[in-house]
Amino acid sequence: MSMNFGSSTEFSNMCGVTLMNTPIGRVVADVMGAKEGVELTEYPSMIRVDGSGRLNFDYEELTDALGQDFDGSVFEEISSTHYGRMVHLDDQTILFASPEDAAEYIGFDLTAS
Repeated sequence: MSMNFGSSTEFSNMCGVTLMNTPIGRVVADVMGAKEGVELTEYPSMIRVDGSGRLNFDYEELTDALGQDFDGSVFEEISSTHYGRMVHLDDQTILFASPEDAAEYIGFDLTAS
């Protein structure tokens, strides 16, 4: 029996991030886990947040849920690994499963020259 690893891989259309399981990380995970297409996987010290296509961490929404300011620096403090293209904006952090979907945010021109 021959095995060809990687020869039948498909695009998963998934992206995600690992959050620290702290009081702030817990609230962020709960807010994100309530969104359609988002799945949480909990471990003792971390929480995986995985989503289909795109994950939007809206700072105003998270500030309201936490009762304290949430911004990109707080996101960086509570997150570690991620997969997908991550884009930090002034009011949100977005994870994209497809780099093409992130192109408009990162100034990447997809047309051949």
